[in-house]
Amino acid sequence: MGFELGHGVNISHWLSQSERRGAERRAWFAQADVERIASSGFDHIRFPVDEVQLWDEQMRREPEAFELLEQALGWCERAELRAIVDLHIVRSHYFNVDFNPLFAEPAEQGKFCALWADLSRALAHWPVDRVCYELLNEPKAPNDGDWNELAARALAEVRKHEPERFVAIDSNGTADPRAFTELRVPEDEKLILSFHFYDPLFFTHYRAYWSGVKAYEGPIDYPGELVSQQDWDALPERVRLEGRGVRVFTEADIERLLEPALALSRETGLPLWCGEFGALGTTSEPARERWYRDLLGALRRHRIPWTVWDYKGDFGIFDLEGRPTPVHRFLSEAISAS
Repeated sequence: MGFELGHGVNISHWLSQSERRGAERRAWFAQADVERIASSGFDHIRFPVDEVQLWDEQMRREPEAFELLEQALGWCERAELRAIVDLHIVRSHYFNVDFNPLFAEPAEQGKFCALWADLSRALAHWPVDRVCYELLNEPKAPNDGDWNELAARALAEVRKHEPERFVAIDSNGTADPRAFTELRVPEDEKLILSFHFYDPLFFTHYRAYWSGVKAYEGPIDYPGELVSQQDWDALPERVRLEGRGVRVFTEADIERLLEPALALSRETGLPLWCGEFGALGTTSEPARERWYRDLLGALRRHRIPWTVWDYKGDFGIFDLEGRPTPVHRFLSEAISAS
């Protein structure tokens, strides 16, 4: 029995990265949203979940959050959508900071494994062909070996309860496909190799308030020359580095960046999955359409399933009133072509 993925959507700012609780949290994501996603041609949903929402500081389960997660998985099952439960942020690890206690303190690593043992016990009743787990979103270990070791330990905790459950493992360096050269996966046939794709950052995160590339506010385009040489030379070094030093980017660069992930997939025989990708609506619609077309085309050529970021957030395929955005059209065309 396998876990088949095709085209999916991330549900952001619900059980992750959100202060919403009670009625407001319940209203943010409902059965009607699942039905809208299914009717749009998607076949799965990724649910980011945070430790702070699911457990208190003594690792006691928060009943309402677990109830909401169970309810959402039930909606997916009725709509014939598969689901990925992604442990997105834990108290000791956040992908958007440079130092994470998770990789510095042995006690935090033990706690991380205990969280997975508990989550596995809670969700073990779901069919293995309907629900998959993702160990940690965008791990940011100072050394690749630190993440390889911790991922193996957490997987072992899941295997104590669920030997047949499919589990996704991100590469280190915020799930960067470049980092697949250093990813060491355990001997396990029920694994999925997960990466995210937001290159080139100057384009996908143009004017993003949380990103260092927001310092650049001049003209931007894709493909080819993202930023003029004159504007590039005027940027501080730290800003250029935040954008990974990339001023020119084309479809060929997408293929180049995917190659380390493709190589590990060939070596291990394990499937790949692009668990996040997207470009902010701060760029022109024609340029964004070209970027989505090129990336989705590459993923289709290599038969890599994908899950867009996100449903109705900053990158949303729907706006807050439930109206389709241009990204919805880009993706619909890609789904129809697949």
